[in-house]
Amino acid sequence: MVFTTPFKRLFLGTALALGLATSAHAADLQPLRVANQKSTIKTLLEVSGETKDVPYAIQWSEFPSASPLGEALNAGAVDVGALGDAPYVFALGAGASLKVVSIIHAEGRNTTALLVPKDSPIKTAADLKGKKIVTGRGSIGHYLAIKALASAGLTSQDVQFIFLLPAESRLVLDNGTADAWATWDPYTTVVTSQSQARIIASGNTLLSNHLYLAATSQAIADKRTQLDDFVARVDRAYAWANTHPNEYAAAQTKITGLPLAVHVAVAKETRLSPVLIDDSVISGLQTTADTYQKEGLLTKHIDVSQGFDKSFNAKRAPNNQVSR
Repeated sequence: MVFTTPFKRLFLGTALALGLATSAHAADLQPLRVANQKSTIKTLLEVSGETKDVPYAIQWSEFPSASPLGEALNAGAVDVGALGDAPYVFALGAGASLKVVSIIHAEGRNTTALLVPKDSPIKTAADLKGKKIVTGRGSIGHYLAIKALASAGLTSQDVQFIFLLPAESRLVLDNGTADAWATWDPYTTVVTSQSQARIIASGNTLLSNHLYLAATSQAIADKRTQLDDFVARVDRAYAWANTHPNEYAAAQTKITGLPLAVHVAVAKETRLSPVLIDDSVISGLQTTADTYQKEGLLTKHIDVSQGFDKSFNAKRAPNNQVSR
C-alpha cells in the first residue's frame, strides 16, 4: 500500500495517538501487590512467560507460609495472594475483607500428607493418640491432621500439636521431638525420598486440595482490570506447568535449593486445573470452618459464602474448568 504525503502524516498521526492512548491507559493502571509463598506464583509466571507484556506493574512480597500471608491480606498490605482452604478460613476468621477470585485444584500423590519416620511404630492415624504432631498453625497440614484424627475417632485433644515452619518441622521430626509431621509438597516428597518417611494419611482422600487466589475487597473495587488479567495469567501458567514439568521443576530448584529430582517428581505427579467457584466449593469450605470451630480453633461461626466472588468465573477459560 502506498500513501501520499498528507495521508502518511494522517496515518502516522493516528497511529501515534493510538499508541499514546494505549500507553496512557497502561500507565493509569495501579500496581498489583501480590503476596507470594516461597516465590511459587512468581516463579511459575516467569518460567511460563506470563510476566511478559503485563500492562501494569506487579509488586511482589515474599512470605514463608500461608499464615503470615493471610495476615498481610487482612492488613491490606497486599492486594492478592494464594493460600489453601484452611489458612483462608483463618484469614476470614480474623475479620479479613477478602474474596476468593479463582481456585486451582492440585491432584497428586503427595500433595498433602501426614508422615512418620520410617522406623516409627505408628502405622495409622489411630496410633497417634497421645503423640506429638508438628505442623504450621492454621496451615493445610494442620487441617489434614485434624481430618486424619477424626477419621480414626480422635480429636486434636488426643494429641499434642507443635506449631513450626516447614524447615524447622523436619528437624523436629528427625530428632524425635515430634512423632509425626503434617505437611505438603515439596516437603512430603523430600522426606519420603531422602529419609524414607512413611505416609499414614493422605490429603488426596481427606482434603479438597484447592489453592485459593484471594483478593481484598478494596483491590476488587479498585483494580478489577489487573485482577482479571492476573487470574488469566495464573490459569495459563498452571496449564503450561502441566505440560512442561521438567522446565517448571528446574525453575523451582533455583529458588528453593531443593534437589532437582524432588521438584521433577512433584511436577510430574501433580496436575493443576482451574475450578469454578460454585456452591459445592463453598459448602466444602464451610465444612472446614465448622471443623475448626468444633476444635476450638475458631471462637465463632463463620459464614464463608461471604468470602467468594463468583463474577470472576466469567473471565476464566470454560473449556478448562472443572467443578469439584
